[in-house]
Amino acid sequence: MLESALAALQSLADPGLLLMLVIGVAAGLVMGLIPGLGGTGAVAILLPVTFGMEAPQALALLIGALAVVHTSDTVSAVLLGAPGSASASVIMLDGYSMARQGQARRALSLAFLSSMAGGIIGALGLTLAIPLARPLVLSFGSPELFMLTVLGVALAAVLSRGNVAKGLAAGLLGLLLGTVGTSPTTAEYRFTFGSLFLGDGLSLVAVALGIFGLAEIASRVGQRGHPEQPITLGGTYLEGVREWLTHWTHVIRGALIGIWAGVLPGIGATAGTWMAYGQAVATAKDKRKFGKGDPRGIVGPESANNSVEAGDLIPTLLFGIPGGVPAAMLLGLLLTYGIQPGPTIITDHLDLMYLIVWSFAIASVLGAALCFGGTRYLARLTTVPFAVLGPGLVVVMLLGAFQESGQLGDLWVMIALGVFGWLLKATDYPRAPFLIGFVLAVPLERYYFLTDSVYDGASWLLRPWVLVFLVILIAPLVLAGIRRLRARRHADVDDPERGAPPADEAGELTNTGWSLAIALGMLAVFAIGWFVSADFSPDARLVPRLLCAGGVIVALVLVYLELRARRTVTDTGQPVGTPTAAGSAVAVAEPRTETRREFVLVALRMFAWMAAFLVLVTLGGYLAALLLFIPAFLLFVARARPRTVVIYTLVTALLILALPALIHIDLPVGLLGALG
Repeated sequence: MLESALAALQSLADPGLLLMLVIGVAAGLVMGLIPGLGGTGAVAILLPVTFGMEAPQALALLIGALAVVHTSDTVSAVLLGAPGSASASVIMLDGYSMARQGQARRALSLAFLSSMAGGIIGALGLTLAIPLARPLVLSFGSPELFMLTVLGVALAAVLSRGNVAKGLAAGLLGLLLGTVGTSPTTAEYRFTFGSLFLGDGLSLVAVALGIFGLAEIASRVGQRGHPEQPITLGGTYLEGVREWLTHWTHVIRGALIGIWAGVLPGIGATAGTWMAYGQAVATAKDKRKFGKGDPRGIVGPESANNSVEAGDLIPTLLFGIPGGVPAAMLLGLLLTYGIQPGPTIITDHLDLMYLIVWSFAIASVLGAALCFGGTRYLARLTTVPFAVLGPGLVVVMLLGAFQESGQLGDLWVMIALGVFGWLLKATDYPRAPFLIGFVLAVPLERYYFLTDSVYDGASWLLRPWVLVFLVILIAPLVLAGIRRLRARRHADVDDPERGAPPADEAGELTNTGWSLAIALGMLAVFAIGWFVSADFSPDARLVPRLLCAGGVIVALVLVYLELRARRTVTDTGQPVGTPTAAGSAVAVAEPRTETRREFVLVALRMFAWMAAFLVLVTLGGYLAALLLFIPAFLLFVARARPRTVVIYTLVTALLILALPALIHIDLPVGLLGALG
């Protein structure tokens, strides 16, 4: 084991590998500054670039970005009062207050050092998990691995914020989408409807980039600027460094909380940072300064922010169960290289695991150092409107999705899933269970049939670890039921969730006709899936039918909840009969309805632009389409200055043109190019 660790460290002396790590760190720092991207966006955008690379280079690139994306997202939270990601919102409470008092450098140095420490402690936790979990993981058979896949999807759905039914429906739909293509047990086609294109199933890159990447762009492209003026860099870094040393216990506690939040599927960085903030407040003797620039409100959450990503990697690598969305994409990357996470990765690819550990630790140190030196320049990027960044991100994402299969059909699937992902977000459905379900669909089915063929009947359910996993699976539901009963009896004065992180803002289209349509659409998909699967062989239809049956039940619950909500909630978001400040619900409802209409139109226009770009690609090839799409978008949507348009377009075109020479990547050739 020590030899593998040293060999992994020695491999990072390779200039090519080190270069990929540095590029990943630089990319992660930049993406952390862009609101809405975060770790998910960073991995989603960089994932396509890894095609053609060796596995170590690809891992160094992605881990480098993942390790530092939460280091730089603090910059905008402190200087602008606008967090680069949801998990950085807690830093804003004390960091922004400190910056407004002329102590921005002090706040940033506290955050950067805590991020670095959180990353290192997280990497240490991952290192310790390998020898501790190794005998346990190696003792697992197919029943335990099957239960872990079920647990991964279920916990992601149950522990996600918002409605549990929405999380379960999204997870089941992701699992069902993962069954499209060739059955892993009978090798027959399922849900392909005669299409050879669907025979190999849907591309993970297209699904991930569509559900998260394109959907995020469509949601944020309407933002053309930031209303707040940035705060100047006041104070000194040295003051923050000295103060950070006096709060080292908060740093360690925050990092440990972050690791634990990362290990549990569905918790994520946002909840992890708020849990760290909560413990800092709860254990402090003097709580009066929290929210007014208290350093304890920065060091603990920021440490947790980075260690969450390392914690995510523990179940992903050791058990093949992703703890979050970035880890799910990383899992997909490993599978494309033929590396199966779980027991076999410890025996066959231990060197890669230690490469990940070293890369995470080195990137954390490098990221903090770069932030100290380049804060002034990084802060300027936070003022770039998302509408200007949008077309470049679309071009990169669509090109990446093309690389896996080389088919333009994947790009249309990606845009369609982008629309679906935007609808999920706007109607407050958690998207993480959907992607985790999609990734785990094939392992779940494979482990189930392996278990069924080896064990008699349900005897495998009595294996000790299977029983433990069943208890973990059921416990959250029982606790939720008890909590609901206590709430009804008004006995929740000591509710443990009091002081927990506030939920993100509800989707713009929650409790509207759109959310009802989503519930009805899911019901229709599960019902159609049930009937279509009747044509499959018994073994091939077992899992899809179980998913469809569960999906129909959950979707019916959702439809009932939507109908009940529509009966009791008006457009003002208040119960029927509640008097409004203006004395009339209509007076408030009209501007709210107008806002929703504008929100929908902006997103639809964005998807229309994406579709138009794809039509241009189909006709004239990628480069020609890019030269038309980017300037048109910048002029008519972002309303950028002509000089910006020319420079932006030329730089993007040169980069795309240079990519095939730098890495193994193909540009789509249009019909006109093929004829020529």
